[in-house]
Amino acid sequence: MNINFFSPLEQFQIIPIISLPVGFVDLSIINETVILFLMFIFGSLIFISFGKTGDSSFTIVPNRWQTIVEEFYILNIGLVKCNIKTIDSQKYFPILFFIFLFVLFTNAIGLIPYSFTLTIYFIITFSLSLSFFLGINIICMKYHGVRMFSLFLPSGTTIYLALLLVPLEMISYFFKPISLSVRLFANMMAGHLLLKVIVGFSFSLLSSAGFYFLLNFIPLFILLPLFGFKLFVSFIQAFVFSLLICIYINDSISLH
Repeated sequence: MNINFFSPLEQFQIIPIISLPVGFVDLSIINETVILFLMFIFGSLIFISFGKTGDSSFTIVPNRWQTIVEEFYILNIGLVKCNIKTIDSQKYFPILFFIFLFVLFTNAIGLIPYSFTLTIYFIITFSLSLSFFLGINIICMKYHGVRMFSLFLPSGTTIYLALLLVPLEMISYFFKPISLSVRLFANMMAGHLLLKVIVGFSFSLLSSAGFYFLLNFIPLFILLPLFGFKLFVSFIQAFVFSLLICIYINDSISLH
């Protein structure tokens, strides 16, 4: 993929780090693979720190890092309790907490120079959404068996109306992983494109002389709060992703 260096799309370019062609299969390690591995290790270390006994890193009087982790914990346990209406709802907390941290950090790491944001690729967000969608269907089948197909036929529907509603409900149901992935992918890509355009405009003014050089400070001042807003968007998208998965799990259990 040939992309001009000054193009806003240049930041999305996949770069091979270690080339490993094996026959007709390319097993090369790319920048996307490295970031994915680092995010997995980082998330795993957080979970391991929760399970340690006698760990002095978590104290009665919390430090800043502990306060952040506790707030994330409280936020996600609240999501699970409020949106999954079952007695054993907390058994879904570990995977939901992990996916929240994973999406949050993969969103936010792209704000670091020379880093890479995984969630700007539709294939990544769709794979993530599809895997959860398949798991939710397995949960629904475990709870209800063949009764899960009543999701496509609202109660009290006549046979004539069912001919119209069932196809619509099926389309709406199977569109869930697509809408979930597009929402995350589109928001993250739009934010990074906006940052890249403003940075490129600022550098263009910086290379100019006289009055245009002074105008360089205007996009720079805009860029600073925009970075903070982009970090906030990264958090919101991770929150919405976890919230929707909680709602989908609850729907599969209660057959809404």
